[in-house]
Amino acid sequence: MKHTKISKSIWICIILVIIITTIGIAAHSVSAYNWQNILLWPFSKESTSTNTSTIQTIKNVESSVPYQSQDVHEQRVINSVKKAEKSVVSIVASKDLPIIKTYQIPINPSDPFNDFFGFPFNIPQYYQKQEGTKKQEVSAGSGFIIDSNGYIITNKHVVQDTKAEYTVLLNDGTEYSATVIARDPLEDFALVKINKTGLVPLILGNSDNLMLGQTAIAIGNALGELQNTVSVGVVSGLHRNITAYDTTGEPTTLTDLIQTDAAINQGNSGGPLLNLNGEVIGVNVAMEQGAQNIGFAIPISKIKGIINQAISTGKISVPFIGIHYTIIDKDLMKEKNLPVDYGALIGKGANNDPAIVKGSPAEKAGLKENDIILSINNIKITAQNSLSSIVRRFNIGDKVKLEVLRDKKTIYLDLILGSKDSTD
Repeated sequence: MKHTKISKSIWICIILVIIITTIGIAAHSVSAYNWQNILLWPFSKESTSTNTSTIQTIKNVESSVPYQSQDVHEQRVINSVKKAEKSVVSIVASKDLPIIKTYQIPINPSDPFNDFFGFPFNIPQYYQKQEGTKKQEVSAGSGFIIDSNGYIITNKHVVQDTKAEYTVLLNDGTEYSATVIARDPLEDFALVKINKTGLVPLILGNSDNLMLGQTAIAIGNALGELQNTVSVGVVSGLHRNITAYDTTGEPTTLTDLIQTDAAINQGNSGGPLLNLNGEVIGVNVAMEQGAQNIGFAIPISKIKGIINQAISTGKISVPFIGIHYTIIDKDLMKEKNLPVDYGALIGKGANNDPAIVKGSPAEKAGLKENDIILSINNIKITAQNSLSSIVRRFNIGDKVKLEVLRDKKTIYLDLILGSKDSTD
């Protein structure tokens, strides 16, 4: 029985070897793909159907409706940006700049230094020569359309160079030559125009009732290259006063600004700061160097009247006192040992300019250096309610009463507001 059993086992092994060998030989003439189809033929039809269904599903996803946020706040941000994107522009300044080429002075073989050491000792010398000029881009900023007939708001420092030519790039990539209509003599604001009608203007909102923590959306030409860059944050401060520097390095005092943590980068200057309704609440103007996400914007309500004036008259005229001053707070009071922690301290300007402008309303009213103006028409001057913002509530030619602290005594002076023009 055992021998019979072993014989059967051997036969079974021999048969298996033959089958495997036959399959191996056949494998040389059949590709792996065909073998897969042969071995899996019962499932081929089902697999093909499944793959087709998967591809069809992917196609359906690709052709689905545009993104719709389930978050109400996020969708309002998206809607505000959509409203504004066609109205935000880039403003590029170009100027004729000299083309400087460098040339090497030819070596003089008769130079005595050549023989002094027994070998040539000439040090290469070069000189530069101007060969004509070439129009080149010198700066870039942002702006936004406020009127369908081509009027655009931007910062004064974006269009500061009176010798430069300015080009406006619309959202669709078209370019138009721009004319500077007026530059505000005191605020960092300007109005430009392009020869184009049918434009989509932004709605100018109300910045008088802003709340800390309110959503703020900044749009602009970041770094002068990335058009319509969007950043979102909140209103993180109100009534801020800063000293900013223009393109020439000149210091400028900017008062009563909106502070936001919506990122404002170089090139964003002049772009809009929006609320969740897509309305303009400010004009982006500056960023804090060395800090993260501390930017500033001019409140739109502060310049609304000036915008209308500039469009109708072609210039900007603002009420003017004619002093250099510093707003007093608790720190300045301690530093200078002052008797009050509010008001405007009259003193020399940043470049040692006279405290009182010659021939100004301030000089005519009898104001002096080191006087402290406490109020104008009983409106108290504070860091949150600056002198310049109070003055802009009045008209040129208005007579106002100043409450002044001089040598620790309170006096009252009448002053007739003068005019500071954009042509001054």
